[in-house]
Amino acid sequence: MRVTVRVPAVLRADCGDQAALVFDLDGEATLAGLFSKIAVVYPRLERRIRDERGEIRRYVNVYINGTESRHCGGMKASLDEGAVVQIIPSVAGG
Repeated sequence: MRVTVRVPAVLRADCGDQAALVFDLDGEATLAGLFSKIAVVYPRLERRIRDERGEIRRYVNVYINGTESRHCGGMKASLDEGAVVQIIPSVAGG
């Protein structure tokens, strides 16, 4: 199953300056499975998204096909063929 991950400019240095990453998930087709795969290829990127417990960091929003992942099961959210996962970190300033 093929899934696309959209990476914002602020995180691209952690994945070879790529705006989009494509992963083939042959095992667990969940958000957790996707991030486990990302951890193997781009460990720095994965650590900026997930905390030590494997949960999405509170200042990061992850969308699956336009729906915030916390509203569709969080890390247990299932991914369908062709799903688009978008990572949006919060930006603070003042």
